Amino acid sequence: MTETTTRPDNGRASARTGGRAARREARSNPLAANLRPVRPGMEGGTYRPLSNAAMDRIHQAVLDALEQIGLADAPPSGVEYLTGAGAILGSDGRIRFPRALIEDTIARARKDITLFGRDPANDMHLHGNRVHYGTAGAAVHLIDVEGREYRECTMQDLHDAARIADQLDNIHFVQRPMVCRDITDNREMDLNTVYGCCAGTTKHVGTSFTEPGFVADALEMLHLIAGGEDKWRERPFVSNSNCFVVPPMKFATESCLVMEACIAGGMPVLLLSAGQAGATAPAPIAGAIVQATAECLAGLVYVNAVKPGHPAIFGTWPFVSDLRTGAMSGGSGEQALLTAGCAQMHKYYGLPGGAAAGIADAKLPDMQAGWEQATSNVMAGLSGLNMVYEAAGMHASLLGFCLESLILGDDLIGQALRCTRGIEVDEDTVSLEVIRATCIGGPGHYLGAAQTLSRMQTDYIYPALADRTSPKEWVELDKPDLIAKARAKKEKILSERAPARFDPITDAAIRERFKIHLPA
Repeated sequence: MTETTTRPDNGRASARTGGRAARREARSNPLAANLRPVRPGMEGGTYRPLSNAAMDRIHQAVLDALEQIGLADAPPSGVEYLTGAGAILGSDGRIRFPRALIEDTIARARKDITLFGRDPANDMHLHGNRVHYGTAGAAVHLIDVEGREYRECTMQDLHDAARIADQLDNIHFVQRPMVCRDITDNREMDLNTVYGCCAGTTKHVGTSFTEPGFVADALEMLHLIAGGEDKWRERPFVSNSNCFVVPPMKFATESCLVMEACIAGGMPVLLLSAGQAGATAPAPIAGAIVQATAECLAGLVYVNAVKPGHPAIFGTWPFVSDLRTGAMSGGSGEQALLTAGCAQMHKYYGLPGGAAAGIADAKLPDMQAGWEQATSNVMAGLSGLNMVYEAAGMHASLLGFCLESLILGDDLIGQALRCTRGIEVDEDTVSLEVIRATCIGGPGHYLGAAQTLSRMQTDYIYPALADRTSPKEWVELDKPDLIAKARAKKEKILSERAPARFDPITDAAIRERFKIHLPA
């Protein structure tokens, strides 16, 4: 039974006011993290574009591709690791993978992975259908929404993106979203990328390395940040985003050597296969999934040959082409389907996985960007994708990054997570007794009901910036603009020193050892 609202016989307005006041009071009280309507690791998996028969068919095609076609261009060390594990080096230089080797690797590969944050509150447990959203990419331009212009990204821009993401509840990790175009030396750029991201957020960070020789320097910096190599190895808070293949079906020699160095240094690896359907992957969506899955399984064999059980994220990242022009079309419905289908194949193998979603082909955070980012982000969440990369801020088919769009993406992803959560059906939620008490001798509405007040925060998510006012209220508020609100929030966050910045002694030690381009 629920409480009823006591009101004067002629007091309909006061009853509404009292209910509104109670709801405002309920919203003002922060919820415990486990009671929030959305949170990291929500369970997805209700959307399945592939039938069981379709997944079986894809799996058989994957095994055939690996056994009959194989991959070319493995480095000598890779050839040694892979043939030592049971792969076969052909006279044509291609490495082929017997079915039994693939099946054995899947069986012994790491199925549970925790990606650590510098703050344990930001740890992410990758397993089953648990969903996490974050940034990623290598945008070369930053978008100025006021001037409607693109300019080259800088180290400061990267650090600012990490600082902003650190303050957004629905951005769960920060993989480097842009490259520092103001740093021309590749070693310095890689090291400053690590510094800029880690100094901006205590969430998990992902990055890449241009050359294998740069990994040791980055690990030295990470040991300083962690407080020692032992502490780093206990909780590695940075992972390596590794494009270990050059689609179609070739190993990327330098990236494979980077991967070997990262594994030796205790760094988790994202096995990233990023073919483009119709260009470097087959045009049919199923064919693009087959190739990406085959490439990532080859990478999984590689990782487990170097170090059995090393944490490796199954990163099928095939993209879509607009086949009229050959240009990438990351904001398309086909991309959303492709990402969801890849997520299903991760579950088919029981492997923690990630893929790309939330990309906009639109050049600015406008209506086109909204529908493009929402479609793929919602479908990725519903499919149970463990790591949704590039989920916020990405425009121009990954060429541009927008800080205001990152902030707006937090609202958008909140709605995607609420869709992912789905509908709970139990004795309380079907609400029969609440309906009875309201309709028979009750107030005839649910505004002040105990159930409404208790559920309004745990079941409903409210946007931070999106406008839900009436037209009259909107006018009275001087017609607030969504982009202006995002810009104001950006400026507020960036006006304060990042909470993630290192203590002075650690920062001084890093700056003494490395050339850091970000002001102290």
